[in-house]
Formats: sequence, structure tokens, C-alpha cells
Amino acid sequence: MSKQRRNHSPSFKAKVALEAVKGEETVAQLAARYEVHPGQIQAWKKSL
Repeated sequence: MSKQRRNHSPSFKAKVALEAVKGEETVAQLAARYEVHPGQIQAWKKSL
């Protein structure tokens, strides 16, 4: 059947977005580490 969607807390989103803004790792590397889609990180970064 369908898989349940994951809900990320605002603090998790902020932590990942801040790391993306720092630029120490690529978005793809962050996505692999936190197991989220790179596009999702870009969206969180944009809203930050």
C-alpha cells in the first residue's frame, strides 16, 4: 500500500538548511547524510 509521509520538525529543517547555507558540504552530501531529497533541502534553504 502507500507509505506514510515523514514529518520533519522545524528544528530539523532549520539545522539542515543552515548547514546548506554554510556551504561546507554540497546539498547532495547533506541529502545523503540526512536521508531527504535534495530538492527538499533547497526548499528549506529558500524559506530560511
